Amino acid sequence: MFTRIADSAQVLLEEPTIVAIDVADQKMVAAGLEARDMFGKVPDSIEVARPLKNGVIADYEITETLLAYLLQRVSGSMRIFRPRVMISVPYGVTSVERRAVYEAVMEAGSREAFLIQQPLAAAIGVDLPINSPSGNMIICLGGGCTETAVMAMYGIVAADMLRSGGMDLDEAIVTYVRRKYGVVIGQSTAEQLKIRIGAAVPQDTENSMEVQGQDQVTGLPRPVTLTTGEIVEALQEPLKQIVESGRKVLEKTPPELVSDIIDRGVALCGGGALLRGVDKLLTKSLGIPAYLVDNPLTCVVQGTVKAFSMLNVIRRNLPQV
Repeated sequence: MFTRIADSAQVLLEEPTIVAIDVADQKMVAAGLEARDMFGKVPDSIEVARPLKNGVIADYEITETLLAYLLQRVSGSMRIFRPRVMISVPYGVTSVERRAVYEAVMEAGSREAFLIQQPLAAAIGVDLPINSPSGNMIICLGGGCTETAVMAMYGIVAADMLRSGGMDLDEAIVTYVRRKYGVVIGQSTAEQLKIRIGAAVPQDTENSMEVQGQDQVTGLPRPVTLTTGEIVEALQEPLKQIVESGRKVLEKTPPELVSDIIDRGVALCGGGALLRGVDKLLTKSLGIPAYLVDNPLTCVVQGTVKAFSMLNVIRRNLPQV
């Protein structure tokens, strides 16, 4: 899961949404890449944590501190004018969760703040024609949650949020390796397996990768070699949930818009969309062509920036705080 900050069309900052905290003082000692490098490698006096869980705030104070730190990095500690901020939130978050995000952004030093649903921001970021009364469908495969939405006239017609994402795929690999080989691996190792040899459907070329883990019985280091086919098998359950979420949205979509979606296809974005074969899996399962957008990792933040220039037409469809 990453936090991205952009101004105009330029991405100014891209950091993992993770912090390292001094347990005694409850103060942040590192954030972003520096904190991620500490994951699983620190003494008890330091806690490495993710302040966001499933796309929403899990720890308010740490989130506020992280946002203030990141805003200071991009605008400088001596900024004269406080920035206007638009921040993306998952579709379907509660009013309490929305309020928490808004207040955290304001307390972090913003002059004015707006919220926008991530699927809407992504659609704007990839230039889908959502200004017309025709249907456009997008699936955002994020690190903490998966969102599927059908949009028309700058608004969301039907949508569903699954509170699981790329990190749950990593966890599925961890569980698979533990059950099959009796070896415990870390989440970062599982992520590397997913990126390097992982796939959503069986591949013509079978790749393999050796990783080091800890034997469950002896507690000693033990290497294990995994193949693409094994990663495909490990990921089937969480991928089924993603497919089911897409089916739910199509069931709720008016027939006229479904015919538009069949013609245009389903846009895929987010880091999870980079998993090999996920477009083929969704095309086969939903019966609608699915394709990877050109900017899957940055389309949400780019769309959030573009939304500022469209406030007069999209304001009525933005989440209220």
